Amino acid sequence: MKKHFEIRFVSGNEHKLLEARTILETANITVHPFKYPIEELQTINTDRLVKDKATKAFEHLGEPLFVEHTGLYLTSLNGFPGGLTQIFWDTLQADRFAELFGASENGVKAKTVICYVDGKRFHIFEGEIEGKIAPIPRGDRAFQWDCVFVPDGYTETFAELGALKNEISMRKRALDSFAAYIGAIHS
Repeated sequence: MKKHFEIRFVSGNEHKLLEARTILETANITVHPFKYPIEELQTINTDRLVKDKATKAFEHLGEPLFVEHTGLYLTSLNGFPGGLTQIFWDTLQADRFAELFGASENGVKAKTVICYVDGKRFHIFEGEIEGKIAPIPRGDRAFQWDCVFVPDGYTETFAELGALKNEISMRKRALDSFAAYIGAIHS
């Protein structure tokens, strides 16, 4: 039987929290939310961004925790916006984003980067999935760009896939790597 592990996830995003809880509970990891506003470093370097977030959160909380950043890396823009996805999305919103990037055949990579800090070291875990941008937003718009991202091999957006998203997403892949690490060090 797997040992039970509890960890703080520093995020104010309820959707990310729910996905992390759902995915990690199968690995016997309980996720406790810690809502602490962190001003994100504005950089395209996602590893640097998550390390900065983890440092700020650890300085405040003083115990092991993890943070994450998920972004879109558009082929037609040489991987931009990456670490700047939130600002990019907030500026364009669903309709304009789909209008600008959904008509082209250029691909997009959705990538989640998790930074776990144990008090001594940073540990980085990544997951990614290739896809394309839908020409019009489809499905619930509550979780940012889920309504425009269509993973390769599917015709539905993440928003339309419902619970299936948690089985195939970039966040699932990153959290699975994180869970394997936690399982190995705490077995």
